Amino acid sequence: MPDLSGKTIVVTRPAHQSKELADLISANGGSAFLFPVMEILDPTDSEPLLKLIARLPDFDMAIFVSANAVRAAMKFIETRGELPATMKLAVVGDATARALASFGRVADIYPQTKFDSEALLAVEEMNNVSGKRIIIFRGDGGRELIADTLRQRGATVEYAECYQRVKPDNELTLLLSCLEQGQIDAIVVMSNQGLQNLWEMVGIQGQRDLQNCQLIVISGRTVELAEELGFLNKPKLASIASDQAILDVLGKC
Repeated sequence: MPDLSGKTIVVTRPAHQSKELADLISANGGSAFLFPVMEILDPTDSEPLLKLIARLPDFDMAIFVSANAVRAAMKFIETRGELPATMKLAVVGDATARALASFGRVADIYPQTKFDSEALLAVEEMNNVSGKRIIIFRGDGGRELIADTLRQRGATVEYAECYQRVKPDNELTLLLSCLEQGQIDAIVVMSNQGLQNLWEMVGIQGQRDLQNCQLIVISGRTVELAEELGFLNKPKLASIASDQAILDVLGKC
């Protein structure tokens, strides 16, 4: 196991998702600084989502783009019944599959190694979707890659936006002080929006200090964004989006 003794690691996950990684950091001698950069809330208007849920039997497949999408969608689905037993269920990776399993359903389609949209689209079943009706559960906005690609392959695709992402109103004083004094050894960021939110939240006062920090990320796209924002150290990329993979990378910082 990695030795994180004396290291302070900022965990930027939503508050309800940070405990497991924080506990692993502490168990390996590090100190976890919890600073959520995103909050998951219900849609402002849930009526469009509920109308789509009422039509679930019309779809051949449901895709969940994240564990948050599973939890948010199932919260609404279970008020109206359940996922149709005949519907194929696809997820982008292990964390999403585990979230689905917690609701008693097993993912039928998921990538085996790399866990992202591109990997899901490379799965054989996702190349044979002509004539299929597919619903994608996601947050507000996001990438269009999955829907665009499946439409090109002949599927009919609709989005079900089941949550919204907002920046929490965090107290910044301690984080800004730690950044200024160089007391942060690494920052774990889980998405481009998470990094963008962090950048905006620290403001001009903290951005220069933030640029000196070592980021731990799970996507090559986030590496590119960090470079655009002027981070001086190339972010370290975890092999997959799991706590253990993140911990392994932290051990090399």
